[in-house]
Amino acid sequence: MADSDQNPLLPPLLDVESEHEFYYPSLDSTIEHCIGDFGWTHIFQATLVSFAWFFDAQQTFISVFTDAEPKWSCTDNNPSCSNNNNNVINTCQLSGDAWSWDYPASTSIISEWSLQCSGSIITGLPASSFLFGCLVGGFALATLADSSLGRKNMLVLSSLVMALTGVMTAASTNIWMYVALRFFSGFGRATVGTCALVLSTELVGKKWREKMGIIGFVWFTLGFLSLPAIAFSLKGYSWRLMYIWTCVPSVFYSLSVFFLIRESPRWLYIKGRKEEFAETLRSIAAPTNRSSLTQSFFGRCTEWGDEQKPEETDIFSAVKILLKRRWSRRRLVAVTVVGFGIGMIYYGMPLGLGNLSFDLYLSVTLNALSEFPASFLTFVLIGKLDRKGSILGLSLLSGMCSVGCVVVTWQVTQIALELVSFFSACTAFDVVLIYTLELFPTCVRNSAVSMVRQALVFGGALSPVLVAAGRKNRFLSYGVFGVGVSVCALFVGLLPETRGRVLCDTLEEEERKDAAFSGAH
Repeated sequence: MADSDQNPLLPPLLDVESEHEFYYPSLDSTIEHCIGDFGWTHIFQATLVSFAWFFDAQQTFISVFTDAEPKWSCTDNNPSCSNNNNNVINTCQLSGDAWSWDYPASTSIISEWSLQCSGSIITGLPASSFLFGCLVGGFALATLADSSLGRKNMLVLSSLVMALTGVMTAASTNIWMYVALRFFSGFGRATVGTCALVLSTELVGKKWREKMGIIGFVWFTLGFLSLPAIAFSLKGYSWRLMYIWTCVPSVFYSLSVFFLIRESPRWLYIKGRKEEFAETLRSIAAPTNRSSLTQSFFGRCTEWGDEQKPEETDIFSAVKILLKRRWSRRRLVAVTVVGFGIGMIYYGMPLGLGNLSFDLYLSVTLNALSEFPASFLTFVLIGKLDRKGSILGLSLLSGMCSVGCVVVTWQVTQIALELVSFFSACTAFDVVLIYTLELFPTCVRNSAVSMVRQALVFGGALSPVLVAAGRKNRFLSYGVFGVGVSVCALFVGLLPETRGRVLCDTLEEEERKDAAFSGAH
C-alpha cells in the first residue's frame, strides 16, 4: 500500500539503512517535477505578471511629454520678436503680447501654469520627485515581498497605488500638488517591476526562467513605445488626458492580477505556508502530473523542508540577512554600484532628448524602438552570455558613445551615437537584473533585486539635474553619463559568474555551492 503511493515525479529517495536517513530532492527539483513542461497555464500566468512592466514604463517616461516646453511663435507685426530667431530668443525677455504658444496652454504643465521662466530646477522637479518617490518606496516596501505580503500581493498593492495616484495627478491644480502626487506615484511604482520580475520567474521552471525575465523587458519597451503614440494622438489636447489614458487601464490590470494570479510556490514554502504551497503547485502543475501530487507527496516535502525555516519574521529581515554575511554584503554593494551607473545613463538619455535638435516624438520613438533589439538580443543570448563580461562591455560601449555626443557636432552622427549608447544601456539594464536574480537565494532575492532597482533609479533621479545643466554645457549631461557608467561598471569584477548555475533557496545552500565551486577551481 505504501509502495503504491510512491510519487513517480520525485527522484528515487536514498535510504541509508545504517543511519536510517532519507535524502530528499531540493525545492528547485521538486518544483521542476511538479510544473512539468511549459504549458499554456504558465504562459498566461507569467505573461500577465510581466505585463506590469508596460504600465511601469508609461509612468516612468510620461513626463517627457506632459512636462515638455511647447513650441511658441511670435505674434504678427510685433517688432520686438522675430520668428527667425525663435530658437535663440528667451520668451522671458519678451512682453506677453509679443508671442504665443503654438497649441493650447493645457497641452503641457509648463504652458498651463506659466513655468517657462521658473528655471530648470522647478521645471525638472516633477521628474525628479517621481524618481525620488521610487527611491523612498523601494526602501520602505522592498522587504515586504520577501517577508509578510509576498510577491503577488505586493505587486497588486504597488500597481494600484501607482495607478490611483496617476489618476489623481490629472486633477492637479498647481505645480506643488503635481509634484506631490508624482512623488506618491513613484512611491507606489517602486516595487512594480521587481515583484513582476521575481514572480514571473518563480512561476516557471528553470528552462524558461531566464526567458520569462526578458519578456518583462519587452513589455517595458512596448509601454515606452506607446507613449509617443498616445501623445501624438492627443496632440493639442490637455496633458491630463495622458494620465487618464495610461492609469485607468492600470487599475483594471491590478484587479486582474489579484484574482487570476497565484503566489510564488517558492515564497510560500520558504515562509512555511505548506497548504498554500501544495494548492499552488496543483493549480500550475502540468495536467499529466496533477494526479500524482498526492497528500503523501506533500507530506514528504514537509519532512524534507523541516530544516528550512525563515531566519527572521520582522519586516526588514531580508535586509538584515543581506548585510549580516560578508559575501552577500560584498555582492550587494558591488551590483548596486554597477546599477547606479547604468541607471544614470538609462534614465538620463530619454529625459535629455528635448535638448537635441530633433522632433521630440521621433526621437522618443527611436529610443523606444532601440529597446526592442536590446530585449531581443538579451532574450536570445542570455543563456550563452557571461554576465560579467556582458555588463562590462555594454557599459563601456554606452559610456564611450555618450561622451562622443559631446565631442561630435554633426547632428546625424550625434543622434546615432545617442541611440547606440541608449541601446547598450538598455541591454546592460536587462542583463544586470537577470544577474541579480542569480546572485541571491530565494529568501532574499526580491529584496536584493529591489535594492539594485533603487540604485538604478537613484542614478536616474540625478539625471534631470544633469540634463538641465547640460542645456548650457553638454559635458555636464552626456559627458557625466558616459564617465559615470564606465567607472561604475568596473565593480562587476568583484562579483562571481552565475551563468548556468542552479538557483539557491537559502543562504546556507548558496554558501555550500560557492564553497564547492571554489574547491573545484
